[in-house]
Amino acid sequence: MLAVQFPKPDEYILTDIPIPEPGQGDVLVSVKSTTICATDFKVFHGKFPGVTYPHVPGHEWGGEIVDVGSQVSGLVVGDRVGVEVHVGCGLCPRCAEGLYNLCENYGRPDTGHAHIGFTVPGGLAEYCAIPAQAVHLLPQELNFDHGAFTDTVGIALWAIERAGGVRAGERVAVIGPGALGLLAIQIASTQGAGQVIAVGSTGDEERLAMALVTGADQVVNAAKVDDPIQEVRQLTSGKGADLVIEFAGSALAARQSIEMARRGGRIVLGGATSPGRRLDVDLSTIVRGHLDVFGSVANPRGISGRANELMAKGHVDIEPLITHRMPLSEFPGAWELFENQIDGVIRPMMYP
Repeated sequence: MLAVQFPKPDEYILTDIPIPEPGQGDVLVSVKSTTICATDFKVFHGKFPGVTYPHVPGHEWGGEIVDVGSQVSGLVVGDRVGVEVHVGCGLCPRCAEGLYNLCENYGRPDTGHAHIGFTVPGGLAEYCAIPAQAVHLLPQELNFDHGAFTDTVGIALWAIERAGGVRAGERVAVIGPGALGLLAIQIASTQGAGQVIAVGSTGDEERLAMALVTGADQVVNAAKVDDPIQEVRQLTSGKGADLVIEFAGSALAARQSIEMARRGGRIVLGGATSPGRRLDVDLSTIVRGHLDVFGSVANPRGISGRANELMAKGHVDIEPLITHRMPLSEFPGAWELFENQIDGVIRPMMYP
């Protein structure tokens, strides 16, 4: 089968490898739609713990089940599925709480743990064998492109739910208008936000324009204002946002998120998923501001299944985020587009 492979850090190839055999608790999926995320570059550069090389990446994909393991029930050949990439061991305290994205046996396949596209092979290939727990049946209204967003919409939904969701009429700021930020904007809007402000920076002009199309009421380009924190405060009657969702991934964005929240506000930091970024903030801003600051990584508890329902009901529209379509054989072109942020790319969708 055709697959993308990272033979070692900082190197990729398109190659032909054997179709994987599903284990007793696995399903074999024919990948129909697959895409690239910024986290794939962390894997590519060897900056994601638990990855071994050579490695087949890919964690945003959907497809059709073509084989099921002997111990799998409730799934059959022909089922259309999206994939949730975290599979916990099911035994540790965190998994017992439903937080299998925090599995204490991370990276240990002998315990049943799998992080698809990271610690086990992913879906930038024609076929992928994965634990049955990872799949979500696609509602009739959804296609395979939606399946490729199953986990992505789940991540944005979980980030908002980490802070208790959006309360009716709240003022929400979303920092980082990439795919996750644009999805968070849509979810905040559908949950009843009274005002949604998208905040971006250098190079985000097209994405900020898209934010207005996908549900933002105002946008702030940090590269074009003297102080984006004060700009957000002015847009929120001088008080600051009730809820700030950060998906930019920089230390600066994290600090700005904390400083643009109102007193007693909530902040979710979801962008910095790899080591190396350090937060420099006056602690009194948090303490005296009585702020709730949450970290959010991935999504647990079957959140992705509910994310699919949001798409099925039309509350979340992924179509504007799919900016390019091409066969998997043109992966080098998709990689270059995404790496260099060419031609307004957000998600290039590839079809094996």
